[in-house]
Amino acid sequence: MFLATSNKARRLLMLRYIGRVTNEETIQGEAEVLALLAEIPPGFRVVQDLSQLEVMDAKTVDWVGRMMDLFYERGVGRVVRVIPDPSKDIGFNILTVFHYRHSPEIITCKDILQAAPYLE
Repeated sequence: MFLATSNKARRLLMLRYIGRVTNEETIQGEAEVLALLAEIPPGFRVVQDLSQLEVMDAKTVDWVGRMMDLFYERGVGRVVRVIPDPSKDIGFNILTVFHYRHSPEIITCKDILQAAPYLE
């Protein structure tokens, strides 16, 4: 499952990957991400929470790259990744090199509590 939510007042976009995430789910969620981004001003923060991820379809890599490009174009200020199990990182660090030309601040945490101070 893929879930996208936002908090406009905090300029925060949260992407959660839960259980088995398919390419179809991420593509279906793209319109929702676009709608949420339309409400958030530049300098926003993105939280990518993989704490409940079991497995992610390898085909989602293209979608993740497109989202990084979109976040960059919209003026992302900080990306906070919650990745408790490094083996479930589908290559965010490598994708960052290609999709964030002038990198926003990138922070990787083991759990959401460790990430909390970066969301204020």
